[in-house]
Amino acid sequence: TCDLLYKGKGMNLPGFMIGRQLCVVSCFFIVSRVTTVSMDEGEGNFWGVSDALQGLFDTGFLGAVITTILASISWQLVASAFPIAFLSNPITYALLVWCLFLESTGICSGAWFLAKIDKKIRGF
Repeated sequence: TCDLLYKGKGMNLPGFMIGRQLCVVSCFFIVSRVTTVSMDEGEGNFWGVSDALQGLFDTGFLGAVITTILASISWQLVASAFPIAFLSNPITYALLVWCLFLESTGICSGAWFLAKIDKKIRGF
């Protein structure tokens, strides 16, 4: 995992970070859409909750919160508590390859352009 992450003069690490963000944002949208509870007019509310709470359910915000906790924060806690076991896990390697693939498609090429502008402005 580390060999792949630091391969290519260290350019896989920032590429992984961009691919990871794209993957996380995609998960947010997908889970938010799947967990949105939209009731038709006249059907009543989900579990008989108030109209205000039903309005919150309709936004998909709860799915985004669940994704933040389960898909983002929990993995970071596991990685910080057990770094060697986390890095040697085959699932971690597969996710690393997936994130590098997402970045290699060029979907996020604008991020590299903005990073170069920022680098010139800040002078590193």
